Amino acid sequence: MGFSYFDNNATTKMDEEVLKAMLPFLQESYGNASAVQHKLGRQANGAIEQARIQLASALNAQPKEIFFTSGATESISTVFQGIFKAYQSIGNHIISCASEHKAVVSSCQALAKQGAKQTMLSCNNHGQIDLQELEAAIQPDTILVSLMAANNETGLLHPIAEIADICQRKDVLFFCDATQHIGKLPLNLQAIPIDILCFSAHKFHGPKGIGALYIRRKSKPIQIPAMILGGNQEHGFRGGTYAVPQLVGMGEASRHFQFNSNLSELRDYFESRLIAEVPEVSVHAQQCPRTPNTSNVLIKHVRSTELMTKLPDMAFSSGSACVSGSRDPSHVLKAMGLSDEDAYCSSRFSFSKYNTREEIDQAVQQIKAAVETIRKQSPIWQLYQEGLI
Repeated sequence: MGFSYFDNNATTKMDEEVLKAMLPFLQESYGNASAVQHKLGRQANGAIEQARIQLASALNAQPKEIFFTSGATESISTVFQGIFKAYQSIGNHIISCASEHKAVVSSCQALAKQGAKQTMLSCNNHGQIDLQELEAAIQPDTILVSLMAANNETGLLHPIAEIADICQRKDVLFFCDATQHIGKLPLNLQAIPIDILCFSAHKFHGPKGIGALYIRRKSKPIQIPAMILGGNQEHGFRGGTYAVPQLVGMGEASRHFQFNSNLSELRDYFESRLIAEVPEVSVHAQQCPRTPNTSNVLIKHVRSTELMTKLPDMAFSSGSACVSGSRDPSHVLKAMGLSDEDAYCSSRFSFSKYNTREEIDQAVQQIKAAVETIRKQSPIWQLYQEGLI
């Protein structure tokens, strides 16, 4: 049996076309993109501007609205720190949600120590927010609403078009972490008036260590000061030598987005097979709009860490890769009202175009066998079956 990879929300396999596009800029065309006085520098500069055009095209944005970063975490820190600093004259109130990615939650916590006021929206047991609660939370001193497009642990989709409309009517900036949305579902930034948006290339079969920040061009420009000072790269927004191969790879990866039903069919097949084969299995947010590739399953009284130990040739996760070493239960699942035990017993499987039905069939049988072994050795499972807990 080979190794099965079902952890595509953590990172994805790089496409062959992406690697081929990158190789010349690792070897022959190795110039510094800022050294435009000579041929190699101009080649590199032209390549990154082409990547900017490719990304803008994929999102129906303008190339001048795309700013390169090392990835979504840097983008999130830049936005939170920058907006808080630049909009003090308006206020210091930020709105987000407890089920956001750890990078957003940590940024909120950091700004609270600097005096920011915060409203953390609640969510229901599926992870959905109440749009009326959001609208009521916006005050005259609100400077930023930060809500993700798709949850990284459950795949739940927030209604970003409606959120953008509320923020536009209330004249407050809407920042959207679209890291798990880009490449899985179409996103038209002309149709949805998101003000600021971030993503990372390695989530859509591009290279690691590179991402981008979209900042809408408005009649009253959005003010986000640079966090990284240096040269005049990115029009002074982010100093530092351009990572040309990674940028080329990200641009190329954006050309290969595939929006079809294959992934959702694969996900649904996995869930139906698992529920049929393994007792006491449920899927978080199963009846809600989700990304087509993500399945977060609760297998009663089988901890995710135990399951991973029994399945060394299968990659899946207990939640976000950023906090996978934490001993605490998932903050996302806790925000959805799960008990610690049920959170610990939830596992995330996330698929890609490289997965197959045959792989799913094999995986379900392996999971079934592992669950049976774990439960046979579990006194808690015995008590649960007897109705004593």
